[in-house]
Order: sequence, then structure tokens, then C-alpha cells
Amino acid sequence: MTTSVFVLEAQTTQHRQLQEALDRVAHLEAALAQVTAERDKLRRAYEQLKEHLELLRRRIFVGKAERVDVAQLEMEFAQTLAKLDALATQLAADAEPPPADPPPPPAKSRPKPTGRRDLGSEEMPEERIEIFDPALEGKAERIGFEESFRLGYRRASAVRLVVARATYKVEQPIASEDAKSDEPVYDLVTVTKPKELVERGLLAPSMIASLLVRKFRWGLPFHRQARMLAADGVKLDDGTMCRYAEDVGATLGCIVDACAKEAREKAFCLSTDATGVCIQPERLAGRQRQACRKGHFFVVLADRDHVFFEYQPKHTSAAVCEMFRGFGGYIQADAHVIYDAIFRGEARAHDGDKPPLEVGCWSHCRRKFWEAGVVAKDPAAREALLRMHRLFDFEEQWAPLAPAQRHARRQIVARPIVDDFFAWAQVQYARVKDTRGLVATAFGYAVRQQAALRRFLDDGRLPMTNNHSERALRGIAVGRRAWLFFGSDDHAGAAANLFSLIASCELHRLDPETYLAEIIHVLPYWPRDRYLELAPKYWAATRARIPAAELAVEIGHITVPPPLPPQEQPAPS
Repeated sequence: MTTSVFVLEAQTTQHRQLQEALDRVAHLEAALAQVTAERDKLRRAYEQLKEHLELLRRRIFVGKAERVDVAQLEMEFAQTLAKLDALATQLAADAEPPPADPPPPPAKSRPKPTGRRDLGSEEMPEERIEIFDPALEGKAERIGFEESFRLGYRRASAVRLVVARATYKVEQPIASEDAKSDEPVYDLVTVTKPKELVERGLLAPSMIASLLVRKFRWGLPFHRQARMLAADGVKLDDGTMCRYAEDVGATLGCIVDACAKEAREKAFCLSTDATGVCIQPERLAGRQRQACRKGHFFVVLADRDHVFFEYQPKHTSAAVCEMFRGFGGYIQADAHVIYDAIFRGEARAHDGDKPPLEVGCWSHCRRKFWEAGVVAKDPAAREALLRMHRLFDFEEQWAPLAPAQRHARRQIVARPIVDDFFAWAQVQYARVKDTRGLVATAFGYAVRQQAALRRFLDDGRLPMTNNHSERALRGIAVGRRAWLFFGSDDHAGAAANLFSLIASCELHRLDPETYLAEIIHVLPYWPRDRYLELAPKYWAATRARIPAAELAVEIGHITVPPPLPPQEQPAPS
């Protein structure tokens, strides 16, 4: 009996010890799993931080161009390249080609050197410098000169305009009660002052235009212009320039509003982008300074007709909905969330209107794959770069084609390549969608924006990228490094009007300085319902109908020509 008890107690003790050991093992395994998970989490965070650091290093210290060695990609993914080439060649051979295709553009090559520049054949003012030999002059017969050319410079200067209004001595009729007097009565009459955009202002239109173009086209701040003028002996403070910029810019907004109205009614595709600027806040009651707040400039390109900028204090969906209210065509933008409200229909003018269609930007998509391929060195991202490079090559070849021909080419060649790209991207995204990092971001962007990225296939007039909008913002991005901030929201709004007119002048190959000087002269006489005729798109035709002698004088009367026939005039503003 005693032996059985001892055996039972020993078994119980062993069982308890075994259970405790199993519990410890289970606890250690759970702890190991937790530590392993934390290690993997830290490892992923470490890899993400390495990617982020490398990305920031490249953005700060390396060139901004998204260059990639295409030859290296072609060697790495030779099979994919062969598949794409075979697909494009077979489709192009099987399909009936569009008629009357122009020849393909020649391959890019370095231009052949032309030697020293021939200044003698260029149109410019000429000054002649004749050099004589004192020892031979007058003693030997001079038979000619040996001429060469140099490019010199003569500094322009301010001009004092004397506005002389004639005064006349006019004989007045004699009243009946004064009929007995034989002496005539005279009155002095001075010609009425011409209308001016800035009444009793100091600056003439040419000087106003020069100041505005220097700042809003070339990025030269007013305080630096004041120093330049002072070096020429002209005293003009930057405060006066700021007031002129705000007043003139706000007044010229009527032309920009007319252009924007026409774009919303007639444009096929509006391309837009935005960039931030600093706005100087008002001082507090105790004259204390505050930090600058952020505003935003939106640029909108309306086909090849207008370029206009709009300042918005907030980068919100409500702001962009008001900008595009009533437009029902195509809108090309990046995939920022603020544009989603437009495509949901929140910018419709009437309940029955259709919302605009979103056009994606392949350059934005390529940028994310470039970061994933170059920074994270992911093979799938590098293959995506090769696939997109083929699309960009075809678009470059088709650039000279008419929209209908370009559309046909896209259906034959580009559409199958796009279909294959997104089918492949879906598979790659399923592999990385549960992770975080540049690779998942790139494939997620492509998959989520698939419908918008395919939109360029719908019409040959739709661009594949939104690069033209980003280029339009470059003037602001470069200029803000010099002038730093705007004094107020009103000043930024006036500047947006000036940016719009200058950019539209460049689009239609007008000299912005000449255009602004003439518009400042003409606008006070122009009817309110015909402001669209003053837009850069129509200015060449409008200017031809104004007497040239009146435009040649900066300050003076302008004879407004009659309206064009209904079939020739632009849409009313």
C-alpha cells in the first residue's frame, strides 16, 4: 500500500513537472513569436526608413530628372521587351493603317556644328567703329575696311513723357444785355484728359508693363527693380510698384474671367495642377509679427486657347469645385483627393448635367515606379519602367500626327500594351498589397488609377501626361525663391491675373510687355460686354481693327471698333 502511494505521488509530481515544462515551452514559444513579429516589424520599418532616406537624399542632392538606363532595362528584361515588340509589330501589321500618315520623325542626333555665329545677318541696331592707323592715315590711300562683328549691349533707360494738352482761346457768344459792349468775351478751354487705367498715376503704361513682366515673367522682385532703377537715376520705391501691381492686376481680371468663362463653355479638356505660395498675414494688435500662411495657385490649361491661374487660400475640394463649376468635358489632373469631388458630380451647375471625366497622368505613375525601381531597387518596378518607356516612345513618334490618326494608332498599338500592363500590374499588386513601401505605393497607384490612366485612349486630342501643367507652374516655383511671399490674398489674386495673361501671351507668341502696355492703354475705353476680344488669343485680330496711330501713343484717346459680325466674334463674356 505504501509503495503504491509513493508511486502515485511520483507520477503526479512528474506529470506536474511535465505540465509546467510544457507551459514554459508554450510561454517561450509565444514570447519568441512576439519577439519575432516585433523584429520583423522593426526590420520592415528599418527598410522603409532606408528607402525614405535614400529618396530624400536623391531629391535633395541628385538631379531631379527621372533618368533611367533604358539599355540596362532592356538587357534585364529581354523577354518582356521581345514580347512587347512582337505584340506592337504584329498588331501594326495586321491592322489597316490610317491614311496619309506623315513620315516618322527622324532619330534624334547631335546637330552638326555650324561654326562661328554670323551676327551680320541678324536684325538688330548697329553701331560702327572705324579704326585708323595714325601713321598711314592721310599719307596712304585708304581703299576700304576689313569688318568683323561683336555683340554689344546698350542699357535701356526710363523716359519722361510730357503729356501736353492743348489750351484754346475760344470766343464766347455775347448775351443780349451785354450787346452794347464792343469787346469780345473769350474763354480758355483745355482738351479733356484721356482715360487712364490708374487715374492721376505716376507711371505710364509702358513702365507699368515693364515692371510687371520683370516680376511675373522673369521673377525679379520689386525691391531689386527699385535698386536697378536707382542705378539709372530713377527714384521709384517698391511700395509704389506693389500698389500698381495689385490695382492693375485686379482690374485686368475682367479679361481673365472672360477667358475662364469661355473655357468652361467650349474647352474639350482642361489640364490643371497646383503649387503652394506663402502669404504674409496681418500684424496682431500689438504689432507683433506672425508666421506666413500657405495659399495655393492653380493653373488651368484650356486646350491651346487659354492659360489661366487662380489663387485659392485653401487647397480643398470646395475650392476646385467652384473653379470647374459647370464644365462637363475632360479634366486632367494628378490623383489628389481634392479632385474626387469634381468627378463625383459635386461641381455640376445643374442636377441633370454629367460630371467631367478624369484623365490620368502617366508621368505621375512613372515617377512612383522610378522611385520604387531606383531607390528600392525592386525588379518588378524596373520592369514597369521598361513597359511604360515603350508607351512614351510611341507617343513621341505619333506627336506629329493629326488627332484622328493618333487615335487610330493608339487603338492598334497602345491599347493592347496598356491592357497587358494592367493585367501584369494586378498580379504584382496582389503580391505586395499587404506591405508598405515604395513598391506597394507604385503598384497601388497604377491599379487604383487604372480607369483614369486608360482615358487617353478615348480620343487623340487627350494628352498622355500632365507635364504641360507642371511646366506652366515653373514660373511661380522659380519666382517665389526671389520674392518669397505675397502681401495678402488680394495681392495674390491680382498676381494670378497677371500670371494668366503673361502665360497666354507666351502660348500665342505675343510679346507680354507690348501686350500689357497696349491693354492698359485700351481697357478704359473698351465696352464691358466685349472683354473677351482683349484676350491674348484674339488680341492680334482686335489690334488690327484699332487705329495704329492711336496705339502708337501711350496716353491718348482710343477709338473702339464696332463689334464683329456674329459669325466672327468670340463668345460673349
